[in-house]
Amino acid sequence: MTVHAAIDLGASSGRVITAEVTPRGFRLEAPARFENPVVREQGSLRWDITRTWASALTRLAEAHGRTPIDSVGVDTWGVDYGIVRDGLLTANPHHYREERTAEAVAAVAARVDPAEQFRISGVEPMPINTIYQLADDVTHERVQPGDRALLTADLFSFWLSGVEIAERTLASTSGMIGVGSREWDSRLVDAARIPPGVLAKLVDAGTVLGGLAIQTPVATTASDLSRAATAFTGRVPQVIAVAAHDTASAVVATPLAGAGSAYISCGTWGLVGIETNAPVLSDAARQGGFTNELGADGRVLLQRNSMGTFILTESLRTWRDAGHDLDLTSLLEAATASGPAAAVFDVNDPRFSPPGDMPSRIAAWYRERGLPAPSTPAEVCRAIVESLAHAFADAAHAAADLAGTPLRTIHVVGGGSQNVLLCRLLAQRAGVAVEAGPVEATAIGNLLIQARAIGTLSGDVDALRALIRTAVSPLRYEPR
Repeated sequence: MTVHAAIDLGASSGRVITAEVTPRGFRLEAPARFENPVVREQGSLRWDITRTWASALTRLAEAHGRTPIDSVGVDTWGVDYGIVRDGLLTANPHHYREERTAEAVAAVAARVDPAEQFRISGVEPMPINTIYQLADDVTHERVQPGDRALLTADLFSFWLSGVEIAERTLASTSGMIGVGSREWDSRLVDAARIPPGVLAKLVDAGTVLGGLAIQTPVATTASDLSRAATAFTGRVPQVIAVAAHDTASAVVATPLAGAGSAYISCGTWGLVGIETNAPVLSDAARQGGFTNELGADGRVLLQRNSMGTFILTESLRTWRDAGHDLDLTSLLEAATASGPAAAVFDVNDPRFSPPGDMPSRIAAWYRERGLPAPSTPAEVCRAIVESLAHAFADAAHAAADLAGTPLRTIHVVGGGSQNVLLCRLLAQRAGVAVEAGPVEATAIGNLLIQARAIGTLSGDVDALRALIRTAVSPLRYEPR
């Protein structure tokens, strides 16, 4: 038996979750959650990443104090990064929702046409992509020769191990990896005018980085971290570069059952796709908003990035700020009882991307089209869930068509798998069975890659999924 710890960071919160793993199965401990705060600094939206790092390290030390851990790995969202200079962070990383890249998008597109970018990287050119964020930083001299840009999970791995790397599944979200070569593509890197050496050496998921060697993010955190570091005396955990993109880790732990099995990793975002052995680089894929990101073991994740539960949690926040005493469970019960919405709306309309008053934006969307707008919180919630189900079903069928296989099953993992109304409506709209769970897919995928890296488990991703199927019993929703 080995014990592993996953640091799993999402857009709204993080957690440290540990598991005892044997070749026969695994046992998860309850996650230790903490806030992943966002701040407004230097005139822009940024992650308060040093505070998040301190919270994660504290929870990790507490877990190690209860049961010594053998290894630790980090997964996070994609595209965002920190800039390290002389071993220290230069500033808190920009948040992908900060609208700062319009000029950079135009400049990069003038050097490499967006259609060509897609053919090279397999990634949909989106303003949030790392290539545009870094191009903006270069233009404004926030990046200098000798600096290192580390994507968020790689930044945490550096602070844990002292080793600077770029894990491939996470790097594939950048828009700068050649989807065929699986290396940094010089045409794309040059188009962003990124200086040599800024991008780290690429490694595969499962690479052992070495023993825990805690680094100081900024000079002012040294004393606090030295106290946390004393908790790791004795057995020194190994630091593993897992499938560091949270979607890639989640797909590892999704019990897909062959061709025609689609996945939805549903949290703040809804990542809807099909796992394939080769990228799909057709004009139909590009025009359909699909991206080819790298998964573990050389798999390709043909997926569409869709709105997820962000639109629902922002609505709930708006109502609470207005004085309504609402919680998500009671709201979903009321939405179920309210009956079908008059019409679904486009959850991927750009107006719903920034934080803010979602109910007012939804009402405006309906009014602009001469449609009756939902008014009560229950009606708005029902419209949101139906519209998410519609978008997910459409993306799953489109992904299956592009992959050349009939859609047979949809697997929903992550927090959205607990939304019974969403899963029921998804099965209804897609016309195929929906299997919900595991909820903790991202952390489980992270943990299993660690266990394989140090030899407790063996085999490819399919072998790891066989272990999932023995340990987890997904809820099944049949279409009506």
